[in-house]
Amino acid sequence: MSEIKLLIDDREVSVPQGSTILDAARIAGSYVPSLCHHPDLKPIGSCKLCIVSVEGLDYYPLSCNTPAAEGMVVHTRTEELQEMRRHTLEMLLALTNHPTSCLFCERKNECGELRECMRKFPVTVGCKYCPNDGQCELQEAVTFTGLDRIRYQTSFRDMPVLREPFFDRNYNLCIMCSRCIRMCDEVRGLGILFNNPDFHRNHWIGPESLQEADCKFCGACVDACPTGALFIRSEKWIRPDRTVVTICPYCGVGCSLDLKISEDRILSVTPSRDGAVNRGQACVKGHFGLEEIIHHPDRFTTPLIKRNGQFEPASWDEALDLVARRFTEIQDRYGPDSLGAFSSSRCTNEENYLVQKLARAVFKTNNVDNCARVCHAPSVTGLAACFGSGAATNSFDQIEDADVLFIIGSNTTEAHPVVSLKIIKAARNGAKIIVADPRKIELVDRASVWLNQKPGTSIALINAMMNVILKEGLEDRDFIDRRTMGFENLQKTVEEYPPERASQITGVAAEDIIEAARLYASADKAMIIYGLGITEHTTGTSNVMSLGNLAMLTGNVGRRSTGIMPLRGQNNVQGACDMGALPNVHVGYQPVTDAGIRSKFEEAWKVALPSVPGQTSTQMIERNPGKEIRGLYILGEDPAHTEPDTNRVRSTLESLDFLVVQEIFPTETTRYADVILPAASFAECDGTFTNGERRIQRVRKAIPALCGQENWLTICQIAQRMGYPMSYGHPSEIMDEIASLAPMFAGVKFDRLDDGGLQWPIPSLDHPGTETLHAESFSCGLGRFNAVQHKYPAEQTDTEYPLILTTGRRREHYNCGSMTRRSKGIMWVWPEEAIEISPADARELEIEDGETVVVSSRRGSVKTKARVTDKSSRGMAFMSFHYQDVLTNLLTNAALDPQAKTPEYKACAVKIEKLKA
Repeated sequence: MSEIKLLIDDREVSVPQGSTILDAARIAGSYVPSLCHHPDLKPIGSCKLCIVSVEGLDYYPLSCNTPAAEGMVVHTRTEELQEMRRHTLEMLLALTNHPTSCLFCERKNECGELRECMRKFPVTVGCKYCPNDGQCELQEAVTFTGLDRIRYQTSFRDMPVLREPFFDRNYNLCIMCSRCIRMCDEVRGLGILFNNPDFHRNHWIGPESLQEADCKFCGACVDACPTGALFIRSEKWIRPDRTVVTICPYCGVGCSLDLKISEDRILSVTPSRDGAVNRGQACVKGHFGLEEIIHHPDRFTTPLIKRNGQFEPASWDEALDLVARRFTEIQDRYGPDSLGAFSSSRCTNEENYLVQKLARAVFKTNNVDNCARVCHAPSVTGLAACFGSGAATNSFDQIEDADVLFIIGSNTTEAHPVVSLKIIKAARNGAKIIVADPRKIELVDRASVWLNQKPGTSIALINAMMNVILKEGLEDRDFIDRRTMGFENLQKTVEEYPPERASQITGVAAEDIIEAARLYASADKAMIIYGLGITEHTTGTSNVMSLGNLAMLTGNVGRRSTGIMPLRGQNNVQGACDMGALPNVHVGYQPVTDAGIRSKFEEAWKVALPSVPGQTSTQMIERNPGKEIRGLYILGEDPAHTEPDTNRVRSTLESLDFLVVQEIFPTETTRYADVILPAASFAECDGTFTNGERRIQRVRKAIPALCGQENWLTICQIAQRMGYPMSYGHPSEIMDEIASLAPMFAGVKFDRLDDGGLQWPIPSLDHPGTETLHAESFSCGLGRFNAVQHKYPAEQTDTEYPLILTTGRRREHYNCGSMTRRSKGIMWVWPEEAIEISPADARELEIEDGETVVVSSRRGSVKTKARVTDKSSRGMAFMSFHYQDVLTNLLTNAALDPQAKTPEYKACAVKIEKLKA
């Protein structure tokens, strides 16, 4: 983009073409007051404070919506401008009856008392009424313009303060700038706060209760407020003394967060405006579901050893000595493969690297895995089979410029809310949306086509779309001929799936399949976005390969705003796999079976390494005759809650000779531990996370570890006590070792990650990272078509179990809920689980909305409430798995994808019965 030059207050600045004068002034360092303007919003120029003087113009333009021009000479602060601004501010304060004590107090509220203010300004309340002193944009504007009084009669509104789950709405301090309203509508696409028709009577913006209005509590309105009208309660009356920028520990989007800290306590969390991914936006979990959790009294802060069935506190030395001794005894008696390790998709890259190094170099086994096994292992396997690389091909920001978005198996607005903002923006830019999901998710309202297929029928659906594309000649023949192989086999297979046959399998109308195929194939830039609705099936790998087939068939790979985007469920699912926390590969997906690669690691680690792939996590918690795991180290995972057929998992954990769990909170799994090692949270660690678009970003230590030491040090100490010299001075040294061993990370160093991180592959220190994969050729050379046939889920319904249960996430909660269920605000918003069923099924079962029911499968039963909703199609039910008191995974089926070994969470047969009196 070309740049233009202009003078702002005698300083020459260069700005991109299309910038406003206000943009240029900020770059020049000139403050221009603007109370209605926000960089994420369309300028409306309603406050009139941002007027400037431009030489050659006979009027004072508004800088927020006046384009900067080449050679323009601008003055932002003249006495005439300031006088006009003072008049404007006087009118604003009078019209809104805003309290003025905080604005005009000569002592600037240093006294901390009400008496002086009440005496000087009897019509208002004192400075302590406003929690935003020192950060208030209105106060800044008053000070800048020199306004010291108002000449108009004002009166205190004396409105009630509306208490929301995380923040207060105090419209006594509202200046009616409309930022909150516009942020909710323009950026979040919700319109919850849109003009309240009763505003002049009730004096508040939006509904009286945001919770009843289905507010998502993202906090964007609070962040946009220029005064204290909307204010986070945890920050009231306490000012942070420092801010640390780090990465959110929830989903795989990788949002940057500002942790605001006072005396080593995190007061609040806000999204970073400079975040490479989120750019000032967050979801309810990232914004409000962290500070209370980090300092929660349930935190493990000292090691615990189980003695006579009870956990007793122990010193670090005692606990680590016991861990090392017992693991060594098991290793000596039963052999190295009797030990195993679960690494964590919630922990840093450096910690994951050390866990797999502990398993291979110390335990002498490849029995190491992470929770990607139960979510996105089919992505790694399936995408690698097609393209040679098992990761997202493109970047999140490219979503906004796509012509068509095919969203399948992803409830994006709930599971990945910040990515959904990019989808909403794309739709507003004119993109067509295709949604394929058994449930009527929120994105259906924005879709051109909704393909409401039955759970477990995605292959038939995608094959039928490709059938239409080939029949109508919409494929990209040039791309197929130049860059792919195996097309003939694919063509033969998809001929078997005309839309009419696929309709019988999927339940989707044939005409909708045809329309979706035409939309996708006709687009210049079409992107596929998918989630666990694709991967958590016995056909998960085949599902992913089908999507790869569709993208290659139409040439929608290797260019901006095309490709395939798997949305990662946990913050570091991508990184845990990248780091080799998998049973078959070293860091950087280098096979353990390759003698040359193994030799490289043996030389670096100075130890002989096992050559046979280890067991997956799902295999390790099976009772495999002759392959029993007797000692297990689990870092930051809760398989007793999140694995399917939970009773089976608990039985295995109980049978272990020795179980070590390193965690921040009590979980279902810690109940079975012999030793609990306390873990440091994300806010107490240095390191990196890798998000779903392959972006490696810095995680920064904000406060000292509450348990006394960071996780990487604990892992090293276990290794040292078992006789292996694992030692580092800082996590940056661990990353240096990673870069030396994995070519795809060769250019990674901590100091290169400070400005938004880098997307791998990064093959050298001068490489800028890779936004789009497979631009010239695929990682495997020619892309490979993989013809796959439809296969029904492992479990079918019958007269006893007539409904299909599919599982997923709630917007407010995360995985096993060990973190989010400890947030009072989140539990206020979404306090309990319920099974969602269609109105038709509810009538047939004679079940009322809100009634307590028993849900049973062939493996177990749970009690929960029923929620009758048209989100569920007839014959299908939905539950999340976040609650300990409703263990959904007691019901789910442990049948595995034969290639990726991922369980089929998304389809199992259940029955629902009224609770007997």
